[in-house]
Amino acid sequence: MQVNRRNDRTRSSLSDRTRSFPSSRRYRGPGDKNRDQSLEIPNVVDIADTSNIAPPVGLAPNDNSGPGSESSDDTALLDAYSNAVTSVVDRIGPAVVRLDVVGPQGRRGSGSGVIVSPDGLIVTNHHVVAAAAARAPGVRLALTTADGLRLGARVVGADPDTDLALVRVDENVLLPSAALGDSRRLRRGQLVVAIGNPLGFESTVTAGVVSALGRSLRASNGRLVDDLIQTDAALNPGNSGGPLVASHGEVVGIATAIIQGAQGICFAIAANTVKHVLGELVRHGRVRRAFIGIAAAQTALPARLRHLAGVAQESAVMIAGVDPGSPAAEAGIVAGDVVLAIDGVPVTGADELVRILTGERIGRALAIELLRGGERRTVPVVPLERPGRTAA
Repeated sequence: MQVNRRNDRTRSSLSDRTRSFPSSRRYRGPGDKNRDQSLEIPNVVDIADTSNIAPPVGLAPNDNSGPGSESSDDTALLDAYSNAVTSVVDRIGPAVVRLDVVGPQGRRGSGSGVIVSPDGLIVTNHHVVAAAAARAPGVRLALTTADGLRLGARVVGADPDTDLALVRVDENVLLPSAALGDSRRLRRGQLVVAIGNPLGFESTVTAGVVSALGRSLRASNGRLVDDLIQTDAALNPGNSGGPLVASHGEVVGIATAIIQGAQGICFAIAANTVKHVLGELVRHGRVRRAFIGIAAAQTALPARLRHLAGVAQESAVMIAGVDPGSPAAEAGIVAGDVVLAIDGVPVTGADELVRILTGERIGRALAIELLRGGERRTVPVVPLERPGRTAA
């Protein structure tokens, strides 16, 4: 690959949040009435390759040739499908890289990434590069491009809550890059192509469809990764961090997890989430989230309370504790209060509370509707930026 040198580059600071995205065990659908309730699913795992598996050799050819004929219409459809997939691969394949985390005893794990800017900015999964992000002693990150160029790289930002990380190459080079598309335009049944490096097989291509939209996986830290794309495009260990691409050639997701033992149930982080996290990491070195200083849990609303409050929702959030000096404490919120809504949006569980408290809410007054002693009241609260990884 011809490498063009450049003179300068903006570098963002290393985030200090380095907890890896763990195996998740729950998901929920976008149509669930109670968004805080999650359906238990066995063995949801991330798909970083942590083995040193070499590609098998000596495979016998699979000869499926034989007599038969197809209609011209069927042939045309198959050709169109084939052309769509190969067009995506030709366009995006050169921007897909392999990432290896190398320690004192050799390779500790590997995954994939996609170059999103020509100066070498790469998006991948946090769980792929967690050890490198933590700057563990003797651990380094190695990058291999699609045409075999080996480059040094480093983690410049990470967000474990969304399992995303930002990597930059060390050398001043210009590289092929891919565009992030609008994942809101996706439709169920739409063709998607996954490109990655599963189980040591570099630049592997699989294709499938969008099986569902708006899925959520729960991490072991209790957070939900929202707005995931479910696909039946085959993903395996080593695909983590690689792109999921629509037929028009834009990246619509980043491969992140599979359900172990299931066939064709794989997940990717939506491109719109990626764009938001990417912007936050580049501008601030972290993903900002709002904080009001409460510990809370879901609570059922009996019919009597629903009648008193004049609400239809069957659950809300009960305040278990309030941090001294926090925005909630300053607003007079106390343990035992029940949060019904924030800015008119019903809060049916703790997950809803987390979703509402985005970075855009920092410094902006929120109207929090409470039940206290059977009486409904509204209190204004001005969130601060969440310090580290605390409760809401």
